[in-house]
Amino acid sequence: MSLLGEIAGEICRILLPIDDRIYHGNPSSNVAVCTLSSMGLLEELSGSPLMGSVCIAGRLLSENRGIDALVRTVLSGGRIRYLVLCGRDSAGHRAGHSLLCLHRNGVDSRGRIIGSSSPHPVLSLTADEVGEFQERMTIIDMTGETDLPTIRSRAAGLS
Repeated sequence: MSLLGEIAGEICRILLPIDDRIYHGNPSSNVAVCTLSSMGLLEELSGSPLMGSVCIAGRLLSENRGIDALVRTVLSGGRIRYLVLCGRDSAGHRAGHSLLCLHRNGVDSRGRIIGSSSPHPVLSLTADEVGEFQERMTIIDMTGETDLPTIRSRAAGLS
């Protein structure tokens, strides 16, 4: 990441702090849910019966550090095999788009997500982490879906 990018990121963290919220549900579940930039949906989901059917739920706002953290989190939960991607993608960063490109295409030799049109889709993941993510995870792409009953019915059928 460039010095300018680092400075801009730090300014954003100071001026617009966003909590890293991850909710843990059923540790024996093999399903994770990512609500992308829909933080209200994440809050609604966290208090719903769906948490009894999923291992973990969180959000994704950036196409670089956010994806690094998401991939490492789902890989560390060795049981997780499905990632339900729902909610609205962030218009500027397009983190959901980049996550799907990562899963389909991987990264180039510099860590850049192949096929991503996000502003800075460069990851610090190792080649082994990317390969394991691609091989182990099945992404259920429900990008744009914010209706919790619809998401619940799709996620419930995955276990």
